[in-house]
Amino acid sequence: MMKAVIPAAGFGTRFLPLTKAQPKEMLPVVNKPTIQWVVEEAVDAGITDIAIITGKHKQAIENHFRPIEILEKALEKAGKFKELEDKIADALAFMDACGINSDFNRRLKTVNFWTSHEALLLPFEESMTRIDSTTGEYHDTSAHFVWIGDRTRQLHGGHVEFCRGIENPIGIKCGPTSKPEEIVKICNVINSKNEKGKITLISRFGHDNVGKFLPKLIRAITKEGLNVVWSCDPMHGNTIKSTTGYKTRPFNNVVKEVKNVFSCHQSEGSFAGGLHIEMTGKDVTECTGGAQKISDQDLSHRYHTHCDPRLNANQALELAFLISDEIKKNVLYSKNNIKAAS
Repeated sequence: MMKAVIPAAGFGTRFLPLTKAQPKEMLPVVNKPTIQWVVEEAVDAGITDIAIITGKHKQAIENHFRPIEILEKALEKAGKFKELEDKIADALAFMDACGINSDFNRRLKTVNFWTSHEALLLPFEESMTRIDSTTGEYHDTSAHFVWIGDRTRQLHGGHVEFCRGIENPIGIKCGPTSKPEEIVKICNVINSKNEKGKITLISRFGHDNVGKFLPKLIRAITKEGLNVVWSCDPMHGNTIKSTTGYKTRPFNNVVKEVKNVFSCHQSEGSFAGGLHIEMTGKDVTECTGGAQKISDQDLSHRYHTHCDPRLNANQALELAFLISDEIKKNVLYSKNNIKAAS
C-alpha cells in the first residue's frame, strides 16, 4: 500500500473553544501541528501519495502544506533560499554520516521548552511563587523568564519589588518614556549583585525612534558597568490603527526596527542578544505587508487575536531571512570584541 487517505473534515467540537480559532488537526503537539506528525509517520512508513480530506473551514491545513510561491520566489531572487537549502542539506548529511540521527540519538526527538510572559497580575504571580527547599530562594514557577512591562516599571512600584525578590531571570521593557537613569536604578535594585544573565533589557522604541533613545540608554548602562542582555521588541512600538479600524503592525516597520537596533548596538560597541517577537503558526491576517502583501482591507479575513496583532508563520519566516545577515554581522562583531578583550 503506497497511498493513504487522511480524513480531516470534522469540526473538533470536543476541543472547543480552541477549535473555534483553528482546526483540531492544527493544534500543536510539542513543536508541530498534529496533522504534520500524522503525515510524517505515513511518509516514514513508505506512503508516497497522501490525500487529506478537509472542509471549507479547514483552510489552515491547506495553507500549512501549500508552498508559498511569492515568498519562495522572493527568497530565490535574493539568492537566499537555495543558499539556506544547501547549508541545511550539507549539515544534515554530515550529521548522518557521523551517525547523529534520530535512529541513534534520542535527544534529536526531544526539545527543551522554555516559557516566558509579562509579570503583570501580581496576585497570580505571587500565588505561583515557591521556596526552593534546598536553597531557600524564591522562584516564580509561572514561567522560566518574566518581564516588567513598559507601563509597570516604576522604581518603587509593586512589580519591581516583586521581581527583586525572585531568582528568575528578569526582563525590563524600555520604551520612549523610559529614562536611562531610571533604568539604571531599576537594574541595581533587581540585580544588586550585578549577576550576568539576570537582567534583559528589551527595547521597544518604534522603528523611527531607535536612533533617538537607544544610544543614550546603551551609554548609561555601559558607564555604570552593568551586566545586561540586550533584546529587541520590534512589535509594540510599531502598533497603529489601520484605515479599516483594526489594530495592526506594518511588517516593514518591524523589520526596520530590528535592523536599526542591530546597527545602533554595533555603533555603540555593544551587541543585541535576542529578539522578542509576537507570532503564531496560524495563517492569520493581523499584521500588514510582507511577501503576502496583506493590506488594510485583508485584515478582516482572519483577524483572530484577542489582544495584540501577531506575525503569521509566513511573515515570521520572512523576517528571519531578512535579518539573517544582520545576525551574522552581530555574531562576528561580538566574537571580535571577545578576542580584543582577551
